[in-house]
Amino acid sequence: MRFVAILLALLFVAGCATKMGKDGRTESTVDIKYLAKTEVDRIADANRAEVMSGLMLIAEKLYKRNPKEWKKAGLASREEALDRLKNRFYRSLPELGGQRERQAAILAFSEAYTGDRVAALMLGLLTMADAAFEHKAEFYMLDSLNEIKLYNCARNMEIAIWKLGHDRNATGELFLLSNELDLANRNLSFEREFGRVMGLLDFMAKVVADRGGRTLSRVTQSVATMVFLPVGF
Repeated sequence: MRFVAILLALLFVAGCATKMGKDGRTESTVDIKYLAKTEVDRIADANRAEVMSGLMLIAEKLYKRNPKEWKKAGLASREEALDRLKNRFYRSLPELGGQRERQAAILAFSEAYTGDRVAALMLGLLTMADAAFEHKAEFYMLDSLNEIKLYNCARNMEIAIWKLGHDRNATGELFLLSNELDLANRNLSFEREFGRVMGLLDFMAKVVADRGGRTLSRVTQSVATMVFLPVGF
């Protein structure tokens, strides 16, 4: 509860503006749009922004570890590859054949797929998050979220990090390099960032369920049968 109180205070401050009055004194004003937002709406705004930021950070880190991937799409730079992901609402990724969400993510770990595997995985995860937040960037009083979509999206992040560390091609190589598991140079930054994104989604799912007076049922999957869960249903 203390975390929620601090978050709400920060969100309120962010919605305020300070200007100089005619008498030389400073005056504080509140952006009018914040009057149409509930506390949960403001939490959702901040939560979504952090989730998307975290996923873009993971995409950037994956491209740094796997530079050959963005080159497969004939792009000039890693920045251009990231820009395609940021502008996913306006630009298509031809190599994915229109696939999004879990269908796109699955391609990243398919032996038959020869395109940009980072783009496939991250466009899949980003569009799952888009669907979990009902394809909205801001939330207002009449907007609603579905805790199951948020929960499933969080589990898909868990599945993604597992697949990154375990799924291999026919020659035994990982499809994508992520965490550095060399004991002399151990680096689990991918796992930490995925964990942060999962925590944000789980927190939002709990807030939404509590707001509606519902109980969030948790579903577990066997590691041997891990598949991406539907989000945009």
